[in-house]
Amino acid sequence: MPELPEVETTVRGLAAFMDGARIERVCVNRPDMRRPFPPELVQSLTGARITGLSRRAKYGLIHTDRDTTLVFHLGMSGRWRIDPAEIEKHDHLVIETGDHRFALNDARRFGSVDLVDTPVLDAWPAFAALGPEPLGAALTPRHLRQAFAGRKQAIKLLLLDQRIVAGLGNIYVCEALWRSGIDPRKAAGKVSQERLARLVPAIREVLEQSIGDGGSSLRDYARPDGQLGYFATRFAVYGREGAPCHHDDGGTVRRIVQGGRSTWYCPRCQR
Repeated sequence: MPELPEVETTVRGLAAFMDGARIERVCVNRPDMRRPFPPELVQSLTGARITGLSRRAKYGLIHTDRDTTLVFHLGMSGRWRIDPAEIEKHDHLVIETGDHRFALNDARRFGSVDLVDTPVLDAWPAFAALGPEPLGAALTPRHLRQAFAGRKQAIKLLLLDQRIVAGLGNIYVCEALWRSGIDPRKAAGKVSQERLARLVPAIREVLEQSIGDGGSSLRDYARPDGQLGYFATRFAVYGREGAPCHHDDGGTVRRIVQGGRSTWYCPRCQR
């Protein structure tokens, strides 16, 4: 599933071509993806000017001068294609401006498209309960300490809770916990302030590096320009079961299952 860096990379790639453009044509090629397309989508967007693009958690946002925002989620396999030579079977939404054509392609159809009034975006149900953005100033060691206070659940599982931190996914939680030396099995409420102070910059560092690398191309994901992200070449623990720890301390990466999802970590350096 495309995670925060992949969505951020997608938004930045689209912005270079979309920002400031007027939408001349919108074509919906099927009635739904994960859920139906908004019935007013074509009428609301046709003729509108795109005033900016942004991201919230794992959602991409395309803002218009009509105080409406197109909110997209890439699901498991979604990606935007810029100026495709031909429209393919799985190009479910096509947006055309004066100079470019953008196709939202999603073979598995786990993605979604919504149209939300811009002034009430923060109150939209999918956004209302989200925690702070991991790249924003609101994510601090103090915030995590307060969110984790008295909690017995493993820190790995709570970092995946979107109400605590918005947008963190499995890859980047595994990598950030390794960088900060924290055992993913440790009860969140027992993680020291000192270690939380290492965790916050580790989260930012791993996300920023992945964004710079164009994300992690696993399975279906590709950037809007068709190029593959290469952050996967930097993985220290994710997907490396049985491999030596990059800290060169004699540790070996292990894989366990937490909350139905795989976790990779080094039991020697993560405590």
